[in-house]
Amino acid sequence: MAHLVCPWWLCHSFDNPLRRLFHDPEGLLAPHVKAGMQVLDIGCGMGYFTLAMARLAGSDGRVVAVDLQERMLAALGKRARKAGVDGRIVLHRCRPDTLGLNPEAETDFALAFWMAHEVPDQPRLFREIRGLLKPGGRFLLVEPKLHVTLGTFEGMAAACLEAGFRILERPAVSLSRAVLLEKG
Repeated sequence: MAHLVCPWWLCHSFDNPLRRLFHDPEGLLAPHVKAGMQVLDIGCGMGYFTLAMARLAGSDGRVVAVDLQERMLAALGKRARKAGVDGRIVLHRCRPDTLGLNPEAETDFALAFWMAHEVPDQPRLFREIRGLLKPGGRFLLVEPKLHVTLGTFEGMAAACLEAGFRILERPAVSLSRAVLLEKG
């Protein structure tokens, strides 16, 4: 099965003011991201959730924004400067087979929003995310209902359990399937 990566030019359709009607970044992330936290936005794209994470983490927090595409990261960098939060965001270009981050990062919270279905080796991704989280760290996995069937999503959740996570809840996220996990 071929795994396609969302092209940079299509992200404008996902990253626009109308999306706030369905996915309010601050409202969705406020229960999970607090001032001073170290957080990770995996598959950050142009930063729809990254900017909110940076505001929520505050001046003492840090967001590592990870994407495979340099154009996504460049767009995010411009948007972060314009929003005045660029000092809180670290842009990181991953490789197709690994996030390539220091496993001693001690991350408090990780988000993978509408991107895991694009990853060929999801169990490896979930193990890598777990390795980046501090004990008790949380991971919110969200996938689009239009692309990911319930059975496929449950397979992802099972892979997260096998990677060493435990399920805390299944939050309601518009147009999505979601699970909040904790590093066990």
